[in-house]
Amino acid sequence: MTRHCWFPDNTVLCNFAVVDRLSLLEKVLDGRGRWTQAVAAEAAQSKQYWPRLSQVIDGGWLGDPIEIDDPAETALVDRVRRVVFAGSPSRPRQHLGEAETLLLIEHRSEFAGSVWITDDGEAGHYARRKGICVKNTVDLMREAVVEGLVAADDGHGMLLRMRQSGRHLRGIPPRPADLLQ
Repeated sequence: MTRHCWFPDNTVLCNFAVVDRLSLLEKVLDGRGRWTQAVAAEAAQSKQYWPRLSQVIDGGWLGDPIEIDDPAETALVDRVRRVVFAGSPSRPRQHLGEAETLLLIEHRSEFAGSVWITDDGEAGHYARRKGICVKNTVDLMREAVVEGLVAADDGHGMLLRMRQSGRHLRGIPPRPADLLQ
């Protein structure tokens, strides 16, 4: 039986880092987590703001970063980065993680059916139109609550602390009990 991979983007990693709960994210991913080389590089850069990201970088629970080294795939990633995600030609890393993740899920058979975890509304909307399963930080917290990894009050409190720390989350439910739905 093939087990689908879950690809969190750097915004999701930072959301859990800001509330010091990367261990909860690791439990929700349950060995399914993977990342691209660009997302790993973004996390390494973000570590200067959220040092706890070293738990992800050094922990190995997202596996080795997946490289895009085929010239045709590299060209497609750059086209998607610029055209779909409006990445600037003068900023070659802008939206690179999103473009790499999209390419892997959409074009490599071993990642078909995988889940992309992003809080980037436009990227998520685009991926859903392409038939890709997309989750966000709030969805992951719902899973954590339903699986009994965290109490609803605690999960809701974490989401609110993420928002208070300047993280941009969509769809935080008004009440902790709503995380059970």
